[in-house]
Amino acid sequence: MELFQLSRANSVSEAIAAGAASTTAQQGAEVRLLAGGTTLLDLMKLNVERPARVIDISRLPLDTVEDMQDGGVKIGATVRNADLAVHPLIRERYAVLSQALLAGASAQLRNMATTGGNLLQRTRCVYFRDTAMPCNKRDPGSGCAALNGFNRTLAVLGVSDACIASNPSDMNVALTALDATIHVEGSTGRRSIAIDDFYLLPGETPQRETVLEPGDLITHVTLPPAPPGARSLYVKLRDRASYEFALASAAVVVKVVDGRIAHARVALGGVGTKPWHSPEAEAVLMGGTPDMATFQRAADAALAGAKPRSQNAFKVELARRGLVHALTQVTQTV
Repeated sequence: MELFQLSRANSVSEAIAAGAASTTAQQGAEVRLLAGGTTLLDLMKLNVERPARVIDISRLPLDTVEDMQDGGVKIGATVRNADLAVHPLIRERYAVLSQALLAGASAQLRNMATTGGNLLQRTRCVYFRDTAMPCNKRDPGSGCAALNGFNRTLAVLGVSDACIASNPSDMNVALTALDATIHVEGSTGRRSIAIDDFYLLPGETPQRETVLEPGDLITHVTLPPAPPGARSLYVKLRDRASYEFALASAAVVVKVVDGRIAHARVALGGVGTKPWHSPEAEAVLMGGTPDMATFQRAADAALAGAKPRSQNAFKVELARRGLVHALTQVTQTV
């Protein structure tokens, strides 16, 4: 870890002004914002991140979960994952989010990790985290060692010739299934970003993972009202039962009316370069009967664009089965 200056922001505007001093969103940025630090500090220890200045935003008044007039929920950016997972509004209305949070990391990490930090969680690709190896995400133009290297845990959806790193988050998969909106303040003002538009595919610029610009600060996330009568579920498949990242996961929100699927939202984790929303699976589900044949067709549609590498082809079938299981479980008592 290199030397850096640590200071605390006393207001949102102060944090934005400090962040705007950073001229790039890639490795070596001058300024980084610190909330829980569960990702940033790890990467600083590995010299993947080398900021000259770190701004502590953990004490900004962004740590509440609030009921909204329209029946939705507002989640502050510094709400801890542990608190969010057990909050009554989340457990009662958005079970899939509570389940995803409790499936992630360890109790100790959930006590520190924040909503905003989790939205910006970096990949666990071993080549990204090893500065001795080429990585286009860490060092643009250096190459992608994972393409022909160790890629068992990496993405099969949304990949490019420049990067196949997978997004590691559980929370963000659930937020995608819940159609979350991310609210940002920056030097150019305030804006609201649908989660589907927040993340960028790697393409030829894998170093840019989101639409955020230097100086942007996530202030909160909003969830729309849950469809009346809908049920939700998160299924995570991993190498071991605790403290492990997903090989494949599925977040589903489904409503069945008179024996037909009237609402369906599907997102996959562990298999995409970003939390993977699947409108293709939703199109199959909508209006269909909640049975195994429908669920298998939906799973096939969700994984139709998969491009596995030498070691991760098993993820395609694993994700199919995980999605079918999630859909079966969430509809079995309807």
